[in-house]
Formats: sequence, structure tokens, C-alpha cells
Amino acid sequence: MFDGYDSCSEDTSSSSSSDESEEEVAPLPSSLPIIKNNGQVYTYPDGKSGMATCEMCGMVGVRDAFYSKTKRFCSVSCSRSYSSNSKKASILARLQGKPPTKKAKVLQKQPLVAKLAAYAQYQATLQNQAKTKAAVPVEGFSWGNYINSNSFTAAPVTCFKHAPMGTCWGDIAEGVRVEVPNTDCSLPTKVFWIAGIVKLAGYNALLRYEGFENDSSLDFWCNVCGSDIHPVGWCATSGKPLVPPRTIQHKYTNWKAFLVKRLTGAKTLPPDFSQKVSESMQYPFKTSMRVEVVDKTHLCRTRVAVVESVIGGRLRLVYEESEDKTDDFWCHMYSPLIHHIGWSRSIGHRFKRSDITKKQEGHFDAPPHLFMKVKEVDAAGEWFKEGMKLEAIDPLNLSAICVATIRKVLADGYLMIGIDGSEAADGSDWFCYHATSPSIFPVGFCEINMIELTPPRGYAKLPFKWFDYLRETDSIAAPVKLFNKEVPNHGFHVGMKLEAVDLMEPRLVCVATVTRIIHRLLRIHFDGWEDEYDQWVDCESPDLYPVGWCQLTGYQLQPPAPQSSRDSQSSSSKQKKKAKSQQYKGHKKMTSLQLKEELLDGEEYSFLQGASDQESNGSASYYIKQEP
Repeated sequence: MFDGYDSCSEDTSSSSSSDESEEEVAPLPSSLPIIKNNGQVYTYPDGKSGMATCEMCGMVGVRDAFYSKTKRFCSVSCSRSYSSNSKKASILARLQGKPPTKKAKVLQKQPLVAKLAAYAQYQATLQNQAKTKAAVPVEGFSWGNYINSNSFTAAPVTCFKHAPMGTCWGDIAEGVRVEVPNTDCSLPTKVFWIAGIVKLAGYNALLRYEGFENDSSLDFWCNVCGSDIHPVGWCATSGKPLVPPRTIQHKYTNWKAFLVKRLTGAKTLPPDFSQKVSESMQYPFKTSMRVEVVDKTHLCRTRVAVVESVIGGRLRLVYEESEDKTDDFWCHMYSPLIHHIGWSRSIGHRFKRSDITKKQEGHFDAPPHLFMKVKEVDAAGEWFKEGMKLEAIDPLNLSAICVATIRKVLADGYLMIGIDGSEAADGSDWFCYHATSPSIFPVGFCEINMIELTPPRGYAKLPFKWFDYLRETDSIAAPVKLFNKEVPNHGFHVGMKLEAVDLMEPRLVCVATVTRIIHRLLRIHFDGWEDEYDQWVDCESPDLYPVGWCQLTGYQLQPPAPQSSRDSQSSSSKQKKKAKSQQYKGHKKMTSLQLKEELLDGEEYSFLQGASDQESNGSASYYIKQEP
């Protein structure tokens, strides 16, 4: 029936066949398995069995075409190999002093069907996590409809290494087959059918039932990591019926033969896919852990905070002195803003001592190894010095890259940066960046990359020229070679959709778009909002997520702002003259649940007209030479 039957069966007399068999059963972390096994027997509502699985090689096929009366093997070679291995097992048992059993254990690697059976056991775990994986209702917004109606493209999961499955997404792509609930059915029980991925958008996949060919009338979106999507073969091992959709039930008289023809050679999810999803959603940070985090009212210092909750790796931290637990701060567990207890003292960073002299019962310090490690630097030779000039993303207005100054050099490569022209007299708005941070740049970075550099507030000599400014301030530029010039092959492209944290209101995760790419720097636009709310973010920022992340983790997604809100914020921004807030919350968006009339003050900046986007993953022309 199948040309590939014999070539995939294991024969003890052929080393090449043996190698092929081993490749079939070996784990496939980076590529998807070819469908050769759809389970032991497909069961239909009428109780008839139409397909069988070879007990030796795991090949699936029509039962009547199998070898021998018992239909246990797909070919003569599989039957002989099984018999040979059974004899070997029996001899080994005798050598070990064990009595031979009636059915000797076969000496072979675990076949795919056994792995599929083991996979079914993980479903119980998945069901226990139903609450965290349940879709969060967002009235009036659907990623699927949003992408379909506008022909948008979403950033692939592989762009987000910190997100669930980000490092083990593999080759999941269009054409992959899965088993999903059949919603086009009148049966009282839950039944399933096979569907193929038509389009991918982050974690979400547009699926089409097998048999619909080019008919998209019943296409539907589903989260690939959800509990209702399974590899082909799951129904067989779980005893679930496969029933063709009612709309196309009349198209074929022999659905079994149709499936055999359609599925042979196709790809499906790895059998341990559900396990990998579950493992990738286990987070080391636990509630009641104590950390040091930036003080959102005084950026120059840190405070002790306690982990109140963990959602998808995002931490809600409550400052230790907050009695009613309302003084909080949201960030990802890999954020550069959080550190282990004692970090500030070790590098010489300012720290606000807590009025609480004794740890509260149940609270404990988070282990240092849980925090993101920074690269080691060699500050022994030429290094950053106080007073050196550079360009930096303004932490109080992430849409702007500003003229900045190194105010203090700390230990372990950390620097205190101040934004020229808008610093507080007491230095309370200095911000700590590591020397390898992708948020600081050498003098001239904006000019070479056609980004508008924000000059110091009140600086009258415009257009701004670095050469003149350095001479006027009697200062020098930080050496170019000290900056981080690594540009990873991130995979982002202009126009890609994603879910992004509004870092000015970090409890919000919003529908967003990549609008510019400058090497590793991404310009993130929040859909439905003015450009003044855009933010410059690094391509490896833990505050960016694939489409469908909120649904997967149970986090609330903020949809694009409605037109009424847009009109309100537009007129408000025209009437008000923006001024920066000293708190680590800049432009504050209105949530979908409660639209706020008042916008926080903030400066408005725009890009140079006609500036072209540079979608480069290389570091060529990353910097320009400093003027003498």
C-alpha cells in the first residue's frame, strides 16, 4: 500500500535499516516527526477498526494490508526482526538468572507509539493548568480577526527566547497536521478530526480541517500550545474518536483511505510537545521572595520588594514598606531592573533602607542565581569616566534617545547616567545602565542611523551638533570601542505584530507593531495610539512577547485603543505642553476597561521626515567616527 513501508522497517541483517529505525524513534527537538504512526487503531463511532500499527517499526497502515493473520506487522522483515529480538531477550534473561516470561521483552528503542501513549499521560497535567491557559476575554478584540482582516504578519515565536517554547519551537510551520476538536458535528460527545496549519501568527495558528481542500469557510484560529491541540496519533492512544466534519462527510466513502493518503509523509507536532510547553511555563521565582528593584519614584536608587504574584514569568513586586500592598511594580524575571538582596551594596549603588528591620514571616531572599547575568567587563584599561558624553534612551520617555552624561562609575561595569538639561538637582533621576546595555550609544549613533537626537532642554543652538556641544561643555565623548556592538540575528522585520509591555505603565501588555529596526534596536508602536507613545526597545527585551502570549499565560491583553479614546488623547496632547514625570511611569495609556481622560505629561518627539528604516542584523556602519 505504501512505498515506504519496507524502507522504514528494521532488519537485523541490514545496518542501514537499523540506523533508519533509530532515527525514527530518537527525540526530535529541532524538527518535526514525519507522520508514519497515527496510533494503534483508528476507532470510528460505528466501532469498526480500519488501521493498525506495526509492533516492530511503528508504521501505520490499513489493517487488511498487514502481514500475518494477527496483523501485528507491516512486513516480513518486521516480523523476523521482532522474533529475533524476542529470542535475544529470552537468552539475556537466562544469563541474568531470570525466568523467561511468556512474552519476552523486545530489545529495541521505545517505538513512537509507546511515546505517544506516554504523551497522553501529560494531558492530566495540562488539564490542571487549564486556568492559566484559558483564553482571557477581551471584549471586541480577536487576534485572528485582526490579522485576517488586515493581512498582518506576526513575529515568529523563535524571536522571543525568553517566552515559553521560544528555544524549542522547532519547525512548526504551515502544513503541519494536528488533531483538534471537531466543532462541525452533531454528536453529543466530544470528537476530533485532523487539521492542517494554514497560517501561523505567534502561538496562534489558522487551522483547516482535512478534506476541505481550498474551502476556508470553517477555518478557525487556535493557540498551538493550548490544551485542545494534539499531535496526530493522540486520539488513538487516548481512545478518542476521529469523526469527519458534517459539512464534508459526503465527499468520500472511505475516509480511512483518505487519511492514509493525506497523512503519509506529512509532519505533526512532536509527541512530547505538551510536556515541553508545560516545562517551559515553570518559573523559578516564587511568591514571598525578596528582591532589590528600582525605586519608581527615585530612579537613582533601589528598594526591597516582595514577589506578590508570577504570571508568565512577569512578577508583580510589592515594595516591602507598602502596608496595603498597593505600592507595586511589574517587571519580567529577566529584567535588568531587579537584583538579588545585597546587589546595591556590592556595586556602590544607592539604596533606600526599609523601615522594616525584620523580615516578615514567610518572606525569604531570592537566590542570586535566579537573576539575569550581565557580561563581565574589563575596567582595568581604558574605561568610562565621569563626565563623558554619550547618547541614551531616556528611561522617563522611552520614545526619545537623548544627549546624556556619565555621572558616576560603579563596580562590575555599572554606570549612573543623567539626561542633559533635565536632571534633578539631587540626581534623583539618574539611571543605572550596565556598560554592555543596548540602551546606551556612542556619540553620533543617532546621526548615522537617521534617528532624531533629543538635545538638552533649553539648548538654543539648533540644529544640535555634537562637535560644538563637546567644545562648549569642555567634555569628551565616551570611546566607541567601549560600547556593546553585538547584533544578534533576531528575526524581526518592520510591520510584524507582537504583544509588548508598555514600559511606562509596566502592568499593561498591549497589541503592538515593529515600525523601525536599527540593528538590534526596535521601535515599538502601540496599535491605536499616537506615535508619541512609541518606545525604543532592544530586540532581546524580556518585555516583548509573541502573539497569543497573553492567552497562553492568562495575562490581560490590552487591545488597540478605540477611536473615541484616540480622538481624546490626540486633542489632549495638542492642548497640553508635555513635561516629564519624575516617577517611572511616563505616558500612561488608558486600559480597555477604564478609559482615562487625563494623560500624564511627557515630551513629544518625532523622527526625521524621510528617514529610511535600516533592517540590518549586522554591525556595519553602526557608529560614525568622532569629530576631532
